[in-house]
Amino acid sequence: MRLEFRRLDPQVPLPSTAHEGDAGLDLRAWADLVVDPGRRAMIPTGLAVAIPEGHAGLVLPRSGLASRTGLTLANAPGLIDSGYRGELTIAVVNLDRVEPVKISRGARIAQLVVVPFVPVEPIAVDELAATTRGEAGFGSTGVGS
Repeated sequence: MRLEFRRLDPQVPLPSTAHEGDAGLDLRAWADLVVDPGRRAMIPTGLAVAIPEGHAGLVLPRSGLASRTGLTLANAPGLIDSGYRGELTIAVVNLDRVEPVKISRGARIAQLVVVPFVPVEPIAVDELAATTRGEAGFGSTGVGS
C-alpha cells in the first residue's frame, strides 16, 4: 500500500520502518521540548497523512522510549481517521515521577500502523446473544468470580 504524506516543513523526513518487515512507521518529533514529570505535551511531527478510505491509522507508543524514560502516549492508541488531513501531533505523557524527558527534533517518538476496518452500524436490541463468557470482564474468567 502506498501511503501519502505531506511535509509541512520541506526538511521533515518521511516516516520509515527501522527494520524490514516492521509493521510500524516511526514518527519523529519536529520540535525540541521537555516534558516534566507527570505532565503531558503535544509534539508536532511536521507531517500530514492521507489514510486510505476503509483504513485507520493507529498511533502507538515506542516500547523502548516508555521503558527507558517513562514517556508514553496519553491516548494510546491514537486514532487517525481517513478524512483527517491536519498535522499529526502526538499527545505524550511523562510517567516518571522525578525526571523530565528531553525530546530532540528528529527523535523517534511513536509508531504509525495502518489497519483496515469494517464499517459498523450501531443498532439497539433488547438482548445480546449469549456467550460462554457472558458479562465477566476486567480479566475475569467468569469461573468462580
